[in-house]
Amino acid sequence: MLVYLFRALSVFPLPFLHALGAALGWLVYLLSGSYRRRLRANLAQAGYEQHLNAAVAEAGKAIIELAFVWCADPKRVARHASVENWELVQERLDAGRGIVFLTPHLGCFEMTAQQIALQTALTVMYRPPKKSALKPLVEGARARHNLKLAPATLSGVRILAKTLKSGEPIGLLPDQVPQEGEGVWAPWFGRTAYTMTLPAKLAQLGKADILLVYAERLPKGRGYVVRFVPFEGSLEGSASEQAASINRAMEQLIARCPAQYFWSYNRYKQPEGVSGPESEVAA
Repeated sequence: MLVYLFRALSVFPLPFLHALGAALGWLVYLLSGSYRRRLRANLAQAGYEQHLNAAVAEAGKAIIELAFVWCADPKRVARHASVENWELVQERLDAGRGIVFLTPHLGCFEMTAQQIALQTALTVMYRPPKKSALKPLVEGARARHNLKLAPATLSGVRILAKTLKSGEPIGLLPDQVPQEGEGVWAPWFGRTAYTMTLPAKLAQLGKADILLVYAERLPKGRGYVVRFVPFEGSLEGSASEQAASINRAMEQLIARCPAQYFWSYNRYKQPEGVSGPESEVAA
């Protein structure tokens, strides 16, 4: 049912979809106490309480715009995006260096992969949707020309490593909570969050450069600006230090348009089987 709904919505103009999304964001915020409490708590933890109203609306836009990004004609979607600092990417491609693109759940993160794939081959790691009915929609939307998928499994990690070694770029969402044994505890907006170690490991293994990228959502449905930003952190030291460095870079990226981050995500959850940060430090 949701697949058909998304396909139907995709024919509407983006300004209409964003207006609809803003209304949906407020509806969910008002009806769901748990959603409301988590969104407010995460905004307060990060020091962005003043962006509450905008964040509520932007969260709804992020859901509804998927109908457009996933189901509309790719050429139509591409006309709604512009790109800044592509030269950062091109100079690495010309040098034959692998690239690890990192983007948090900021703005229209689905748009970043599509825009990169218009210029070069890209392999992205993804987690299949929990609802099996959505799997054909998600996989079909993401696996387009030049855009390949690697599952969030050991075999997927091997695919990413092989891709980097061949000089082709990969993409990851580093602010997802990893599973047991796949992360370390590291600072995230003043609290400790279980953070994946994979981005740093892959970059070092493939002797690749890290580049940050996000797609800022423009007001009134005017489209998106995909921005590439150099990674200025360090990948030296322990896995915890590397994860902390990447988290700081993500925080700085989010500061550019804080209302567009996915604040309702349970970033501070403790995965099953993972010892708490106090236990890890004590060990």
